[in-house]
Amino acid sequence: MDASRLATEMFCATEQEAAYEKALHKEIRNKWKRTAKGWLLLAPSLVFLSIFTIYPIMKSIISSFYIDNLAVMEPVFAGLKNYTAVFQDKVFWECFFNNLLIAVVTVPCSIGFAVAMALFANHVKKGKAIVRLGFTYPTFIPLVAAANIWMFIYTPIYGLLGYINPEWRFLADGKTAIWALIVMLIWKQAGYIMLFYVTGLHGISRELFEAARIDGASSVQIFSRITWPMLKPTTIYVLIITLTNAYKMVDHLYIMTKGGPGNATNVLLFYIYQTGFDYWDTGKASAMTVLLVALLLIVTSVCFFVQDKKAYYND
Repeated sequence: MDASRLATEMFCATEQEAAYEKALHKEIRNKWKRTAKGWLLLAPSLVFLSIFTIYPIMKSIISSFYIDNLAVMEPVFAGLKNYTAVFQDKVFWECFFNNLLIAVVTVPCSIGFAVAMALFANHVKKGKAIVRLGFTYPTFIPLVAAANIWMFIYTPIYGLLGYINPEWRFLADGKTAIWALIVMLIWKQAGYIMLFYVTGLHGISRELFEAARIDGASSVQIFSRITWPMLKPTTIYVLIITLTNAYKMVDHLYIMTKGGPGNATNVLLFYIYQTGFDYWDTGKASAMTVLLVALLLIVTSVCFFVQDKKAYYND
């Protein structure tokens, strides 16, 4: 009797183990299938990413260690000579500080205007759609068209500002040309950034504002204690966008000033273009590209990880 019961229990245990192993193997197969399906869906994007992003980056890194200009028939390995030449290039440092000025001014100004426009568009009672469309309209204008519009505005005598004072030559003066470009860049991207803040404002609970008003908080206190802290996640994303935009301006720069007068408005990306395609110094251009990408990665990573710890994410 006991032996029969023991045999039955052992048989049941064996059956349970077999069923468990079968279920485990099935779960593993399903997991692999889901993983394979996920990679299959990502494959087209990965192909484009590899061809147009990863490969050019790797190619630039390799090319940065070679002398490849009109002075040599074939690329010659030169180690860090291209990087040394870049750091000794006065034009590179002019472009670096021009880009730094553009970033330092356009990033906070664009975010400030975007927040102000978002608050206004969010609180206006009539014509919200028209107000938002008016603020975002510059975003839909192509960069080349926007550059031509602002060239007309800045043109002496015949331009819009020329009617006010024919002596104003903003783009021809090295002291004012970069500021003219900065104004144009802020005008172009502030409306686009506003859309993110409008979305962020809609994500804030109305109960917080109602409770603050009941407690007698002023509009300034509500903004500084509730609105702005709750918009931190949006600000992190917008900060990275505006920062990268400050280093990507080429189209309107080429149309409006071509880096002049002198190098007063020249920036890193346009100087890389000039070095690689006008001067045919591919090795040096690659070295500057690597430095620019590394700089943007470091700055954006620091901004993200530092600000992310201070952000509040509403679950």
